[in-house]
Amino acid sequence: MKIMLAENIRQFRKERKLTQEKLAEALGVTVGAVYKWESGQSQPELATLMEIADFFDISVDLLLGYHIKDNRLDAAIERVLGYMKTLDPEALLEADKLRTKYPHSFKVIYGCAQIYLVFGAARKDKALLKEASALLEQARILLPQNQNPRVSDLSICRDLATAWLLSDEHEKGLDLLKSNNIDGISSDMIGTYLAIYLNRPEEAVPYLSEAFLDHFSALLNIAASYAFVFYSRKDWKAALDILQWAIASLKGLTTEDGSGSFLKIHIYLLALLASIQAKLSQEEASQKSLAEAAALARQFDSQPDYRVGGIRFIDPLEQSFSYDILGTSAEESVSTLFRFLKDPVFSEKWKEAMSHEF
Repeated sequence: MKIMLAENIRQFRKERKLTQEKLAEALGVTVGAVYKWESGQSQPELATLMEIADFFDISVDLLLGYHIKDNRLDAAIERVLGYMKTLDPEALLEADKLRTKYPHSFKVIYGCAQIYLVFGAARKDKALLKEASALLEQARILLPQNQNPRVSDLSICRDLATAWLLSDEHEKGLDLLKSNNIDGISSDMIGTYLAIYLNRPEEAVPYLSEAFLDHFSALLNIAASYAFVFYSRKDWKAALDILQWAIASLKGLTTEDGSGSFLKIHIYLLALLASIQAKLSQEEASQKSLAEAAALARQFDSQPDYRVGGIRFIDPLEQSFSYDILGTSAEESVSTLFRFLKDPVFSEKWKEAMSHEF
């Protein structure tokens, strides 16, 4: 807790346009005493402190710079986590107090664990990381109290594994991640630690491949969804930019044969791009994009391939397939997209393109 007495005496004196001599005279003390107060070399006695506050018509609390904290549980946790934005060490002191006050609160124990983990990682402080580990294990026991849908045993396990890995308990951390790698959710972390921290690159490849495909596919779908958002806002330029970025990224990572489920994603990204280009009166570019989408759709639909792959830099995943909620064929998927966009004109253009009449 920082005392602001020296700064406040000086500030309030200047606000009253008083010199140190005048303030000393008003309070019946020496100029040297006022100087020492304002320079922080000494502090006034309690009785004098009260006289100073009375002279400036303020409370002693205000003179000291003390603000009563809201120590209700939620407010206290929010305040402590707020210190994390700047890695203010006050967070550690406040966390210690909270733990003492609420030793059986999931919210407190989990929040404090996050604080120790962040500071431990930033400072490479194994003592803090060990404390974070202990709190995270306690948080798993207290998990039935949890009401935050974004926190689960899985997310706690990921944090716990991180604490162990940073504490050089590598195998312990990896084993925890691997045993909780539901649907590959931790494959990115496993691959990263194996490749970078443990110098086991070949062991990392299957995990990195799985994570790369999952995240890249998700990113492309997010980009397409954002295009729908921008479409609804009639922000054609933003829609154009995000689709061009997504298509360029896909082209840069697709293998020469361009087969598999990513080809289908490429098709409807191109179809979306064509509709946006038309909105921007880029007719020639729109026709070119639509024609390319139709040609790729005919290619895909003639020999459908729903395997997940066709992406550079990764090892192929065995028995990995995708499904498309928009439709079985590429032609049907794009038709569904245009129905969602409520664009009957472009729906007709798509039919024409697929029948070679475009």
